Amino acid sequence: MKQQVARLSPHQNGKVFAILMALGSLVFLVPFGLILTAMAPAASRPPMLTMLVMPVLYLVFGYIWVAISCAVYNFMFRWIGGFEFESTNRGAL
Repeated sequence: MKQQVARLSPHQNGKVFAILMALGSLVFLVPFGLILTAMAPAASRPPMLTMLVMPVLYLVFGYIWVAISCAVYNFMFRWIGGFEFESTNRGAL
């Protein structure tokens, strides 16, 4: 049975995406930052605060952009339709 997604929740999707982006950035930014800090000369080392600020920025901007994107999707759904997917009932197989 084909179905369409009629509405995406901006707040809920924004929250989930923002947290995933923040956690994902921690996995890459912290080790990468530590390696760069260890390899850089003492005079040109970036402040350690940068490694903590970046995941917060990912969280904030990830939330904002996903919330805006969901709101645009909800607005445009009337004219262009939504994401289509096909689903089956496992009991019917």
